[in-house]
Order: sequence, then structure tokens, then C-alpha cells
Amino acid sequence: MDRVFNFSAGPAALPLDVLQLAQQELVNWHGSGMSVMEMSHRGKEYMSIQADAEADLRELMSIPANYKVLFLQGGASLQFAAVPMNLLRGKASADYLNTGEWSKKAIKEAKKYGGVNVVASSEDKNFSYAPAQSTWKLDPNAAYVHITQNETIGGVEIFDAIDTSAVPLVSDMSSNILSRPMDVSKYGLIYAGAQKNIGPAGLTIVIVREDLLGQTVAGTPTMLDYKIQAENDSMYNTPPTYGIYIAGLVFKMLKAKGGLAAMEQVNRAKAKILYDVLDASSFFHSPVALENRSLMNIPFTLKNADLDEEFLKGAKARGMIQLKGHRSVGGMRASIYNAMPVEGVQALADYMKEFEKTKA
Repeated sequence: MDRVFNFSAGPAALPLDVLQLAQQELVNWHGSGMSVMEMSHRGKEYMSIQADAEADLRELMSIPANYKVLFLQGGASLQFAAVPMNLLRGKASADYLNTGEWSKKAIKEAKKYGGVNVVASSEDKNFSYAPAQSTWKLDPNAAYVHITQNETIGGVEIFDAIDTSAVPLVSDMSSNILSRPMDVSKYGLIYAGAQKNIGPAGLTIVIVREDLLGQTVAGTPTMLDYKIQAENDSMYNTPPTYGIYIAGLVFKMLKAKGGLAAMEQVNRAKAKILYDVLDASSFFHSPVALENRSLMNIPFTLKNADLDEEFLKGAKARGMIQLKGHRSVGGMRASIYNAMPVEGVQALADYMKEFEKTKA
């Protein structure tokens, strides 16, 4: 069958050219006589794959030399615990911004290891915006400040530059990493699950400043100690080798297409197609504040929720899937990560206008 336009929030669509190349290399990588899935992670073939992936990611994101890049497992959710374990560094508490469901989970986990000061929250308006930094109640003695850069469920993205002075800034970038340039030097630590903009589920990227390593909370498991992972080049145990291989192909593809600045232009154009439909409609509604509208995840509701299932059924018949909103908020959600082509977004926009015309 033809490939569908997959609007899933994650695991999400991968670039077709990456999948096709992986298919070609599946059983015999570069004449090695074996699949990447069969390689020893200590062998020269695999080690070259991981080294290339790290080098390409460093180039794409302009990662400074004093930052370590770690290829880990456990998803961003495991990092909810790993971050306080590694970054509290003897301090009593950390600052957290609460902008949605993933922020809430990170806060809940951090409370197991120290105090949490919620600097601001958008729960008062059902997480439809990100509080401006001018309203945050920061603690100058906090171990770090944690933000969720893009809330996948609520479609709220933070675009403003954030200044936390000498306190390290930590960001969960799971759903917007590689979507646009970010100044890594402004962050103490960045983490991201791979299954949205990087590669298959099972791989997690951590980018951490070297001076933040080595002062873990007592009892921190070895596998969650960033310093040990860095010292072992992410190979304290067998890393998620195939996920890293696919990520490396994605990185090379992004470089070939002009890097993250070029990707941002495409992503802004794609998002504009859908937001223009929403803004011109009295039938569909976007709940997110204009200044925080995500480029990656676009939630919307129908004026008549009784038509939700009919809308989804019609979309599927037209080759568009995974548009149902998260169970906690309902409605619809179009996730339009890097791998979603403009054609897919335009097809959805055209269908939305058609559906409104016949049902409004």
C-alpha cells in the first residue's frame, strides 16, 4: 500500500529517504557482511557509526567542545529522575516551570530527590500558554532551572530566550529538538527522547556541560550517572545501536538539506498552513496562545465534538492517520515534525476546509 501521512506525536514518521537507505543497508552494512543490528558495539564498524553520529549532531547543533553528548536509553521519562540525581549537586532544591503534562511528570519525579520550586504555572488556563519569564519566581540558590521547551500534548512551545544567570538551565527538548537552531551554550543540559525528530523509540540524547558532571545524589544507579556514561562514551553497557545508526542517518540527511536554519524555514511554513486554516475558521479552534503556538504539535478542536469520529474516519480514508488528540485533552492534534512533508500538511489543511464546508 502507499505510505500514509502519519501525524503521530511519537513514535513519529521518519524521513522516507532514511528508511529507504536503512532498507538497502539492512543485511549488509557497507560490505561488512552483517547488519548493524548484529554488530558488536565494540567493533570498529559500529564505533565508526556512533562517532559519525556524534560528530554530525555536534555540527548540526553547534555543540561547544565543553559539552558531552550521551546516547542513552529509557526515554525522556527516565531523565526526569536522572536530572535531579546528577544536577542537585548538594543543593536543596531546583526550579521548575510548569507548562503541561510533561512538566508535571518531571516535577513529580524531581520531588523524590529534593525540593521543587515551581517558578510559574499555566495550569490556570489549562496549559494553553507559557508564562513569560518576567513572571517567574526564580530562586538564585536553585541547583538548576528546568523547562519543557515544547509540550507535545498541549502544543505549547517556548521561543523566547531565557536567562537564568549562573543557575544552569535544563530543557526537555524531546519534541522540538532539531526543528530549529538552538544556542546550546545557554543550557546546562538538554535531553530528548528520539522518537519524534531523531529516530526510533529506545534512544535518548543528553547534551550536558562538563562542569555539571560528577556530583550525583547518593545511591544514584551507575547507569544514570552522566559522568560514568561520558567516561565510557555511552558504552557502559550495550547502547541502542540500531537507534543510534538511524539517528546518524537522520543527522546526515539534515546536513544535506541545509541544516537547522533551513529546517526552521520549512517547519514555519508547514505550521503556517494549518494555523491559517484555524485562524480563518469558526468551525475549528486552536486553544494555544499565539506567541506559544508550537511548530511541531498543533492541537485543535471541532466546534461540535460529536463530529470528531467522523472527522477522523474521513481523514483516514484520505491517507491521514493519528490525528486524534491526547486522551487527557481530547480533540485533534497534528504532529508535523521534520519528517512530515509539506504535501501532508497541505492535504490536512485541504481536508479541514472541505469538512467545514460540508458540516458547518
